[in-house]
Amino acid sequence: MKNIKKLTAIALYFLCLSPLAAQKTQWTPDGNAYYSFTKKGVEIVDVLHPGKDQTLLNSSELVPAGSSDALQVQSFQVSPDGKSLLLFADTKKVWRDNTRGDYWIFDKNTKKLTQLGKDLPASSLMFAKYSPDGKKVAFVSKHNIYIEDLSNNQLSKITNDGTDRMINGTFDWAYEEEFGTQDGFRWSPDGSKIAYWKMDARGTKNFLMINNTDSLYSFTVPVEYPKVGENPSGCSIWFYDLASKASKKANIAGDEVQNYIPRMEWVLDSKSVILQQLNRKQNQSKIIVADANSGSSKTIHTETDAAWIDIKSRWNDNDPSGWDWIENGKEFLWLSEKDGWRHIYKIDMNGKETLLTKDNFDVIKPEFFDVPNQLIYFLASPDNAAQKYLYKVSMKGGKAQKVTPASYTGSNNYTISPNGKIAMFTNNSINSISIGSVISLPEHKELVAAKRSAKADPAKSKAEFFQITTQDGVTLDGWVVKPKNFDPNKKYPIVFTVYGEPGSQTVTDNFYTGWNYLYTGNMAEDGYLYVSLENRGTPSPRGREWRKSIYRKIGQLNIRDQAMGAKALFAKWPYADTSRVAVWGWSGGGSSTLNLLGQYPDIYQTGIAIAPVANQLFYDNIYQERYMGLPQENREDFVNGSPLAYAKNLKGNLLLIHGTGDDNVHYQNTEVYINELVKYNKQFQLMSYPNRTHSINEGEGTSLHLATMFTKYLKEHCPPGAR
Repeated sequence: MKNIKKLTAIALYFLCLSPLAAQKTQWTPDGNAYYSFTKKGVEIVDVLHPGKDQTLLNSSELVPAGSSDALQVQSFQVSPDGKSLLLFADTKKVWRDNTRGDYWIFDKNTKKLTQLGKDLPASSLMFAKYSPDGKKVAFVSKHNIYIEDLSNNQLSKITNDGTDRMINGTFDWAYEEEFGTQDGFRWSPDGSKIAYWKMDARGTKNFLMINNTDSLYSFTVPVEYPKVGENPSGCSIWFYDLASKASKKANIAGDEVQNYIPRMEWVLDSKSVILQQLNRKQNQSKIIVADANSGSSKTIHTETDAAWIDIKSRWNDNDPSGWDWIENGKEFLWLSEKDGWRHIYKIDMNGKETLLTKDNFDVIKPEFFDVPNQLIYFLASPDNAAQKYLYKVSMKGGKAQKVTPASYTGSNNYTISPNGKIAMFTNNSINSISIGSVISLPEHKELVAAKRSAKADPAKSKAEFFQITTQDGVTLDGWVVKPKNFDPNKKYPIVFTVYGEPGSQTVTDNFYTGWNYLYTGNMAEDGYLYVSLENRGTPSPRGREWRKSIYRKIGQLNIRDQAMGAKALFAKWPYADTSRVAVWGWSGGGSSTLNLLGQYPDIYQTGIAIAPVANQLFYDNIYQERYMGLPQENREDFVNGSPLAYAKNLKGNLLLIHGTGDDNVHYQNTEVYINELVKYNKQFQLMSYPNRTHSINEGEGTSLHLATMFTKYLKEHCPPGAR
């Protein structure tokens, strides 16, 4: 279960600055400007010369003929020749993102708006994109793939078997949630073919949520959801030839149901595709090349791991797309943890691999592959796992060099231009934030000053970082925000915020570290110690062993680390009031909260668990089996790591919060946990939010209500202030 993504103040800060927040940066061909949607319309923003932007499309031109209303545009694409724009408008939510809507072409010469697929159901189009020559657009509607010729708007349907269970060109719920896959088809580089995924979800059962509030009679909301131990959807790769109008299936070895294909892209010569296949347990990865004409395939590279193998989406902002070609398609770049660190390798088309990053530290994220200059830029932080810095290394391999100047401490982020010469740069730490400057590469010289900046208020408490070693000899990173006017001779309540699973890291150095977005006041001013600890198993850049030690031990190893970390702090901090200890978390953090209350009831007196997984056997197969194995083989690990097994031990105060419309962590989890609490006469408080999803932010007043309730409960059961 991935950590819930909340719209914090820092996110709002970015959104106010960047109209491109909803989509990837689209650079102009020279890499010195990017396209942006603003109040004026679509503009070309000159990175090096602020204020010299050019308008590509005026907002007044977004009104279709015969309509008085402008299109509500979410995102856009510029055609390969720059003569038209593909606009995505009037969008609808599919599970977690607005990926369904209407697409329009805006012709720059005629100033005309033309709707694509206008005879198809309204707001049913998904993932439209230009052909390489810009003369056609392909898209998905109702799980079938279409191609529209822009010269005459003639529509061709290239798949015919699409239903709610036969899915062409996109993915089922679990693939999207756990692999980051959404767009499921690819134009060949020469535009002659389309390769696409076909998902067979006919064997996947529906989980039925119930809606009691939106009609006189309740109704069910089905979601195809493969739970732990249940078979995944079958997955295959197909080719469509535009000239012959014929489809061919790729002949890929391995059971389609017992293997995953989370990545697939065209080889640059348009003759074949290259893909990654994972086995059901996700501890074996094969790189396979499949011929588009014959359908035949061959495996060129295989990797195994005693735990699991991460894919690109895990270090690429949940985006698995793209293939990192070098040497004109003769080689590509690849990441692996096989030697104990996440390192970058190059692999040729015969499978021969060469290690490129040889330092004993993790690559956090590859940022840019500068092929002309034979350089790789990546984020890393060898000495502080809470921070991020830019490094570079030669594509021939060798020792990496730090690019970020020493003066920029904290978490540094870069959006590098395709020309590799400039980057938009953000420096972010507990002390200050600076957004939107432009720097040169590799010199890191500032060319344009930051657009926004702020410094921490010296009058307010801010996070302090520390390390603590537990009785098990494990050193944990942590942060604490101490009360205002802190007096070490007094006793203060301590509140832990926790996530604790492989999906997210909580101890990071940024401007809003230590800010509790659910607390309606100021925790420091009210007199709380607010703390977070980073247990083993989180995606901290501390090496493979740190991250994968949690294999088959979720709910056990991470929970012990948290509890022993708390005990170590109490021994070191005499000012921590051990009679007032609270813990809270959301999603995986909610699960950790319940486990801490159940397994270590003498440490934690109060817990607030939001949208928790109470029984690991109830979660989706891709996530849970990746980190825990198959329940057919080691069911006891799932049971022993689940909060349900420890509900009988609850001693303290518990506030349990869940949305009944949560399609991610089903409300079923909370109901079975309640049954266990009732069985053992354990008193608790419950807040169910009708029809709210995993984010619990839908509906008027919801976010304020949640924050108010959270704050009130914490103050009542873990009273603030020094004693």
